[in-house]
Amino acid sequence: MPVTTGFNHVATLTSSMDRTVTFYEQAFDAAVTFEVPERDDHPWMKILDLGGGAALNVFEVPAEEIIGERRRQGGRGAVDHFGLAVDSLETLRTMPGRLREAGAQEVGEVQQLGDAWSLFFRDPDGMELEVCFAEG
Repeated sequence: MPVTTGFNHVATLTSSMDRTVTFYEQAFDAAVTFEVPERDDHPWMKILDLGGGAALNVFEVPAEEIIGERRRQGGRGAVDHFGLAVDSLETLRTMPGRLREAGAQEVGEVQQLGDAWSLFFRDPDGMELEVCFAEG
């Protein structure tokens, strides 16, 4: 049995805090729970509650400091992508419209991957992400 209890958070970089936070609020009803103002030794950070004990820690940095090619698997940096869980296949099927309305790019189709259902998309910064529902 694992010592861990599941996903806690993923940290991601953006060149526009407002755009990124607004996207997650609109697409996933995420809520800002904590903020660290920019300091000389730390970039502006907001923590978004994604539900189920999971969080997204968003750091705003200049675009030129975001290393990697976000459109090429294996070249995206240390975090290639992350998956956000939803409670049902029905909820997952509502996500393409929610994502597009919130400004997502390249919203794919809901597809079955083994015992799970999946939908890939890109956030407003071009980062590939996934929304998942696992049966059982």
